[in-house]
Formats: sequence, structure tokens, C-alpha cells
Amino acid sequence: MRKGDTIIFQSPPSVLSFAAVGGKKESEGPLAQQFDQLFPDSRCGEESWEKAECTITRRCLTLALQKANLSAGALDGVFAGDLQFQCTASAYAMRAFDAPYLGLYGACSTMAEGVGLAACLTAGGHMQRAAAMTSSHFCAAERQFRTPLDYGGKRTPTAQWTVTGAGAAILCAGCRPPYVRAVTFGRVRDLDVTDINNMGAAMAPAACETLLRYFADTGESPEAFDAVYTGDLGQIGSTLLQELLQREGLTLPCHRDCGLLIYDCETQDVQAGGSGAGCSASVLCCEVLPALREGRMKRVLFLSTGALMSQTTFLQGESIPGIAHLIELSAEPGLPPKEGL
Repeated sequence: MRKGDTIIFQSPPSVLSFAAVGGKKESEGPLAQQFDQLFPDSRCGEESWEKAECTITRRCLTLALQKANLSAGALDGVFAGDLQFQCTASAYAMRAFDAPYLGLYGACSTMAEGVGLAACLTAGGHMQRAAAMTSSHFCAAERQFRTPLDYGGKRTPTAQWTVTGAGAAILCAGCRPPYVRAVTFGRVRDLDVTDINNMGAAMAPAACETLLRYFADTGESPEAFDAVYTGDLGQIGSTLLQELLQREGLTLPCHRDCGLLIYDCETQDVQAGGSGAGCSASVLCCEVLPALREGRMKRVLFLSTGALMSQTTFLQGESIPGIAHLIELSAEPGLPPKEGL
């Protein structure tokens, strides 16, 4: 059933298995014990950072498949994306898996986009099993979007630290928690932010927009959820999101930001928090989904937020558009629909 921008599943698909892989920085953060695997160095035994990200991505999907006791051939589709040129980390990783590949680019919003698309196709019976996977790598992203690390540039207080990590989730027809109950695909929003070192401010308007549309479409309120997770707004973006929502008469007391959960901003020197396509993906797969499966949380909203600039557009003085996709996750397959829906 569709209501506005939100797709509500009458028979919600399940997240069958999931895995999270991280790097050295992530091994020093608050969620370290919840990752399936952590690499002790940024190169992961490879000769380049780009190859290292491919290794992380490949390992993450392998772990998710192993946990579900599946081979790659059991997947009808893999929705994957990353921050490298033409999503090369995802594409190169898929050389190791004999499964249909659907490359996505939503910047840091890609994980929720992938899970949402996989949910639509499995719920509709078009795929029996589908995977969503996203990754990022701090060194590769800095070289591509900002300055090479050898340059030694000073990071601004508004900057965020790109997560070296990946998350992968395999969806199927509903059989066990967690369940994907609804999806709201976001719209591009732009508040004329031009600072490449302030991604949180660029993405917050899109997060606000998607949340407001979801609540309007479903008649739900924030109080119905154990938590509302945003992807990687960090300290600046999280504050701005609350301000934008308050202007619309809405408060978000249960808000948690993946960029503020994966690192300790007081001790890890990550400025305004974590970011990157692997940020929300890894937090989803190491914290959110396990909590729902184990019954520690009953119902959450999860938004991955993305800044849609390229390495060319910001050099040309363009502003930075933002996008946010939302998925509703639950430990139960369904709730009675709101009256009028």
C-alpha cells in the first residue's frame, strides 16, 4: 500500500542476516565489540586504499551469506554502492559473487536506499532473496573529495571522519525479525550549503523533509518508536535537524545519529563525528538490527542521509544537495493500520 511518499508493506519482508566490518579507527570506538570483523590497519593487507575498501566490502557480504548459510547464487540481486568513482569498490567486490548486481549511488544515503529497494522487490515477490550493501574508506574518500592525506591539511571543527567500514543485509519474505514495515524514499533538498567540510548542514534539511513526510503519510509520531536513527549528520547536522523540526512543531526526543555513535568525539579526534556511506550501514548491521532481533528494541526508524555533490561540482562553487531515505524496522511483522489509511 502506498500513502504519499511512503510504501507500507502488508506482508513485511524480513532481514534474514546481516554483517558489519570496520577498520582500525572503528576498532577504537564505542561499537567495536559489536562488529563482525575489524581490520587492524587501513590497507587491510592491500596495496591501495581503494583495494582495501573492496576487500572490506567483499568480506562483509561473505559474512552475511555465511550467517544465513547461503551461497552467492542464492541471491536474486545485490543492491550496492559506495563513494568511489562509479561505485568501483562495490563493482569490483562483486567480481567474487555470482549474483545479479544493481549498482546504486546515493552517497551516504545508499544503505537505506538499497534496503528499501530490496524490501520492495522481495515483498512484491519479484525476488526471493536480495542483499543491500554499502561501504566507505576514510583515506580513499579524503583523496577523492578533499585533499590527499600527505598534504597534511588541518581539519575544520565542522568536518566529519569518513568511516572505514561496510554493512550488508540480506532480505527475504517475512519469516523472522527484524521486519521492514515501510519505506519512504526521499526527495532532493538544498539549503545552499557550499562548504565541503560541513556535510551535516547540507544533509539535515533532507532528513527533516523525509521524516515530516513519513509522519504525515502514516499518522505516526516519534513517541511510537524506541529510536529514530539518522545516518551521519554528526554534531552540527543533528542540532540543525532538531531546529528544523521544531520550526514545524515537532520534537525528536529519541533521536540517535550513527555518526555520533560509531566514534567517541571526545577522545577520537573526529571533529563533528563520523560520516561516509559505511557509517549508517555498519551501525545498522552491528547495533540496530541485532537489537531488534533480540527484542531489546521493538520499533525504530532508520534514515541514511547523503550529500549529492561530486568532486567537480563543489570546485565550481555549486551548493550541496542532500537526500535522505527512511526505512521503518520492527521486531513484529505488523501493527494495525491507522484509521483512514
